[in-house]
Amino acid sequence: MKTSIYKSEEGKRKIAEHYENYIKTFTCDFERLYVRTSFGKTHVLVAGPSKGKPLFLLQGGNCINPMTLSWFSPLIEEYRIYAPDTIGHPGYSDQNRLSAKDNSFALWITELMNYFNLERCAFIGPSYGAGIILRLAVFMPNKIDCSILVSPAGIQLGSKLEMIKNILLPLILFNTFSSSSEKYLTKMTSIMSANSMKEIDKLVIGDIFKYLKLEQEMPKLTEKEELMRYNSPTLIIAGEKDIFFPANRLNVAARKVISNLTAFKTITMGHFPSEENLVEINNEIKEFLNTYY
Repeated sequence: MKTSIYKSEEGKRKIAEHYENYIKTFTCDFERLYVRTSFGKTHVLVAGPSKGKPLFLLQGGNCINPMTLSWFSPLIEEYRIYAPDTIGHPGYSDQNRLSAKDNSFALWITELMNYFNLERCAFIGPSYGAGIILRLAVFMPNKIDCSILVSPAGIQLGSKLEMIKNILLPLILFNTFSSSSEKYLTKMTSIMSANSMKEIDKLVIGDIFKYLKLEQEMPKLTEKEELMRYNSPTLIIAGEKDIFFPANRLNVAARKVISNLTAFKTITMGHFPSEENLVEINNEIKEFLNTYY
């Protein structure tokens, strides 16, 4: 296939099935539309009251949009949620990859905002999605009313040795030995979620590992000088047991880089939050939005 992030048509079909199955777990209705941008066609999920304050939500990397959107589903009751499938990641947007080291994602988001007639709004992003928001903060800071970065990429990485031992090597073994794939998938998802991965998420992650050419380029680590023009209120929520972006490392780096960091909340969770974690996360987010948005 031309310009595809999938290893096969079967893999593309499987991920689309997961996407549709996840959509069915929501109690709300979605408007689904395609927006043409100069970077490619973008599929967007829109939900929440039409008069609600706009809230852009950017998905985690190597993941499907409705999975990470589900983490913040309580916000749909009050806010108008715009959740695009990130170009070059699993979903229905075009599959050409953008760099998370330059201004590409900032321009892409701006084009989407223009389509929806949004001059500026609030942003939420977990993981890679938070890294994209930081690129927007660097190049188009006036677009952000406030931002919530959950287990964010783009600030500080965890131990590379731990990631190699607990994620990369099991991933190689997962893709090499089909007879033992379940064992290695369980090891990875347990580490990623601090032993709280939902079965539906485990199935999705397993097929993404199996059928996807994974995005391996992390968003650029943001430098203090890049954010000199960014002064919007910012909340970071981080996981104490997050192997990719651990709270202790993030806390030190974020306070040096983001001068307008409003609050840094540490939660006892992995990179994937548990249901109990999500209650706490959404309470923190609602309080933050009520105060600053």
